[in-house]
Amino acid sequence: MAGDAKKLQPIIIKRVKKGGHVAHGGAWKIAYADFVTAMMAFFLLMWLLGSTTEGDKKGLSDYFQSPLKVAMQGGSGAGASNSVIQGGGNDLTQSAGQAKRGDGADKSARKMSGEKLKAEVARRDAKMLAALSSKIAGVIANNPKMSEFSSQIRLEITPDGLQIQIVDDQRRPMFDSGSATVKPYMREILQEIGIALLDVENKISLDGHTDRSSYANAARGYSNWELSADRANASRRELAAAGMPEEKLARVVGMASSLLLDPENPLSPSNRRISILVMTKDAEERLLGGNRIAVEMETEAAAAPRADRTQSKP
Repeated sequence: MAGDAKKLQPIIIKRVKKGGHVAHGGAWKIAYADFVTAMMAFFLLMWLLGSTTEGDKKGLSDYFQSPLKVAMQGGSGAGASNSVIQGGGNDLTQSAGQAKRGDGADKSARKMSGEKLKAEVARRDAKMLAALSSKIAGVIANNPKMSEFSSQIRLEITPDGLQIQIVDDQRRPMFDSGSATVKPYMREILQEIGIALLDVENKISLDGHTDRSSYANAARGYSNWELSADRANASRRELAAAGMPEEKLARVVGMASSLLLDPENPLSPSNRRISILVMTKDAEERLLGGNRIAVEMETEAAAAPRADRTQSKP
């Protein structure tokens, strides 16, 4: 029986397990994400500091030191611009918006091109006005009738263009006294000048002037202002009779005695005059506005390369 009991005793096998790694959980992932976020914020801060001007940095500094003062007084900080970041494209010199590559260089090139074209137009105007002055002087000298009145015709090149002044004389008035009726010799002078100006492309300004003596009918509403305007308009009709197109005249005005030729002698006959100004392109631009002149200049600039290509063809 004792032997049978030994045979029925269970066999116990003990197996020793080796110890494994302790579970860490996901805490390390959160720490790593915090580190990456901090590095991104750091590099973004460095980039912003590198692309922000000193004035904007000063504005930001002033804002955080005294925000109420900056908010009330304003300033040139980041809040005064359209964008927090200058540019947004490859060119960080742009003040706002996406900048195309080379946009700043293109603008500078166009500006330089416009300045060169303006200088070329001014040089061409000066040459044309000098030639026109010589031409009119030659017409006066070679015409026996006009040479008699050469003392009453004055030519002067001014910054605004060639000024042709026909002044009155005590012995030879240009108009009937107190009226806009043109004297025969004055009609001939105006028509000869009109013929000389036919080939000129520049615009023309026509002014009428009187002396300072009061007009007899001023009390009835007709003064030196109306008289000078009527005489300027009568002179315009004589130029038109010589074949001058209406569109060549930029303005016809009466100046009365507001711009005396002889200020020391306001009653001098020389103050009664007709002034014809052949304007430079610059004066025309200032009088009529820059849009039309700018279009003409751009058209000339665009036509120049085409002309060069045409001439280079065999």
